[in-house]
Amino acid sequence: MNRRTCVTSCTVSPAGSAEQNGGVSEHDVDAVVIGAGHNGLVCAAYLARAGMRTLLVEARTSVGGTASSDTFAGATVNICNCDHITFRTTPVMDELRLGDHGLRYLDVDPAQTNMAWSGGPAWAMHHDVDATLDSLATTFPQEVRGYRRYLRAAMPAVQMVFDQANDPPTFARIMRKVIARKGAGVPALLRWSRRSAADVMREFFSTDALQGPAMVTGPMVWGISPELPGTGLGSLTYAMRHVGTVGRPVGGSGMVPVALERALLAHGGQVRLATRVEAITCEGPAVRGVVLDDGTEVRAGVVVSACNPHDTFLRWLRDPPPQAHGLVERWRATPHHEGYESKIDAVITSLPRLRAMAHLPDAAGGPHPLTGTVIVAPSLADMHHGAELMGRGEVLDRPGMFLNVPTVVDPSMAPAGQHVLSLECLYTPYRLRGGWPGSGEPRRWLERLADLAEPGFLDSIGEWRAMTPDRYESEFHLPAGHATSFAGGPLAALLNRQPELTRYHTPVKGLFLTGAATFPGAGVWGASGRNAAHEVLRRR
Repeated sequence: MNRRTCVTSCTVSPAGSAEQNGGVSEHDVDAVVIGAGHNGLVCAAYLARAGMRTLLVEARTSVGGTASSDTFAGATVNICNCDHITFRTTPVMDELRLGDHGLRYLDVDPAQTNMAWSGGPAWAMHHDVDATLDSLATTFPQEVRGYRRYLRAAMPAVQMVFDQANDPPTFARIMRKVIARKGAGVPALLRWSRRSAADVMREFFSTDALQGPAMVTGPMVWGISPELPGTGLGSLTYAMRHVGTVGRPVGGSGMVPVALERALLAHGGQVRLATRVEAITCEGPAVRGVVLDDGTEVRAGVVVSACNPHDTFLRWLRDPPPQAHGLVERWRATPHHEGYESKIDAVITSLPRLRAMAHLPDAAGGPHPLTGTVIVAPSLADMHHGAELMGRGEVLDRPGMFLNVPTVVDPSMAPAGQHVLSLECLYTPYRLRGGWPGSGEPRRWLERLADLAEPGFLDSIGEWRAMTPDRYESEFHLPAGHATSFAGGPLAALLNRQPELTRYHTPVKGLFLTGAATFPGAGVWGASGRNAAHEVLRRR
């Protein structure tokens, strides 16, 4: 692999001297950001915009991590699901002028279409509440009243979560926003956070088609059973699509990291790809810099890790000061979970026709039924059983699925006459019994989907690939195929049991965290990167 340094051109010897061809020596930067996932990019871009000499170091040969897109079989495929909601609720796009760097969104409506393995018609979820209720009235009229009650409780809670996510969560900031909203949303957050998500769903809905899809996009995405107490905030997912607007970047999800990299470079930042960090070094009570895999030491007064905390504190941190010993031991005792998500990318010659969606308007009479992501949901009982199977290395017979065909709204992602099909499956364990190489599991998911479709679906599939947890580990540097994610929202931030995840700074002066493990959590959100940058600048 070729190493690449952007903006400045300099060769650095392992001994530490720098032969400059203009620009700033890599041994004299203000900040090093480790990991070019979208949060690392956001953080680095804000630091560079503020005038800090910033170096972003990435082990892969391109930026974006799992928020990126890839070229496969002549088409553009997204590494993970392509729907963006939370990113568009932050000021990042405007503040970093990402539109000037090529980022443009297409609104997606209906935002989501939901169906259950147990049968029945699919129902469309729109950003507009009334349009969603109209869809329910024609499919599950008995659920309309419950949906109204659900939204009265959930929408203020989601508005509170989105608002709180846009600042580092201190007690004073959280309380100011609670007061400004006159406490709206707090009752649901408090009640639901203690309950199981399944119990919350049963309070409002009676059918699998309403109970299940919210759990697929909630606790199933977290890799846990919706029956577990404390998962109740996973029930907010329907309301999120009414408060935020689902969109997809033109050209694929990867246009977000592409635009962020361009913004970083425009502000004078540097990006070094195909470069691993071997150590984060300390000097006295403070961070000294990083050592790269070629032996180069890069000195910096600020180091921000956008990677998982286990690697940060247990693999890389060298000679931490005494005040950090407790932090290191706490993370040594914190288990690292294993991956459970897989994704099939396929190039298809014709659009699948799902029988449960036959009643929905076609392209001539309205938006195509495959405009938004289709959720195929198990029952609550099957989800709980699936979580148990996952612990034994097995996959649920009818797993929770995200199906989307991004080329319905963005034809530029595939050659003329073809489409991209994305099928994401949950509860697919890292330690699959018998192992992933050579497994027939991914093919079985396509066959299961074919059971729901009109004849000809399997014949339409050309080249396809399966991204399974072992591949996320080997190709995206996710230990055991899993990225640690912050959970619990503003309430967890208030409890402050792991302050480095909610305050972004650590007991080592100058060492900061960002990324999915920190508040407000996973998904293409970007709030963590922005908040961490603000914390760096506040303490600088």
